[in-house]
Amino acid sequence: MRTKQIVVIVAVVAVMGYLYSLPVKGFLKPKETTQANAKMPAAKPKASLSIDAVSATAKAGLTPAAQQQIGVLENNLKTAAEADKVPAQKQLAKTWDDFNQAAPAGFYYLDIARKSNAPADWILAGNRFNTAYKLTQDTAAQSTYIVNATEAFTHANQLQPDNLEAKTGLGVAYVNGGGMPMQGITLLLDVVKKDPKNHEALLNLGMFSMKSGQFEKAVERFKTLIAQKEEVEPYFYLAESYKQLGRKDEAIAAYEKCKELMGDPVAGQRIDEYIKELKK
Repeated sequence: MRTKQIVVIVAVVAVMGYLYSLPVKGFLKPKETTQANAKMPAAKPKASLSIDAVSATAKAGLTPAAQQQIGVLENNLKTAAEADKVPAQKQLAKTWDDFNQAAPAGFYYLDIARKSNAPADWILAGNRFNTAYKLTQDTAAQSTYIVNATEAFTHANQLQPDNLEAKTGLGVAYVNGGGMPMQGITLLLDVVKKDPKNHEALLNLGMFSMKSGQFEKAVERFKTLIAQKEEVEPYFYLAESYKQLGRKDEAIAAYEKCKELMGDPVAGQRIDEYIKELKK
């Protein structure tokens, strides 16, 4: 199985923890949200991690050869002339991407974007931080990723107000913990209104629907995604949604399809456990 496919499978399992850790109060009706916020003001996230700390953590999960490759590129950046620093940062960011490490890649893309102020660079940074947020349960890291994602997508939206990728990213950052969950949902709904088949907006709306217990809505979102392209992630969430609705046969069928798409017996063992539990 391809490395990227394996990463997707691992990410899906990690995202389930992220999904059920989202603040439920962010999905209340507007009136209820106002009342809840009045009783318990949301603390603003703070950026407390540096690129050095994040890179050190990411390196621990790499092979010795990959660690050496990153080390060489980091040294190249340290010794680069000022005119060569951005190309060196881009090379580092791309290499971290190749190793499926979104967090350190995000820091380099963010620094590049702060220099270029180009929408594409802001979006590259924001996407990496939203991904990094999903894949960790470290609250200090999550706080940093929220702050950085919000900064990146805010700039991208200011520069290109009609860019749906930027709007989607900002919506996700807001819901994740950027202090404005209802505004985030509104942004995502606006994206889907303009582009009913938008993959990222539909995927995230489906996940947020799951968190708020709106499993029927979640099913609708994931089925729309699957109708466009059959993928592991939406099939897994579709199965989970069916399970929560008590629709066991449909949940089993979705899990089976998810396992088929994985295409690897070892990776499918976890899915077999879910299916076995449903058949009891």
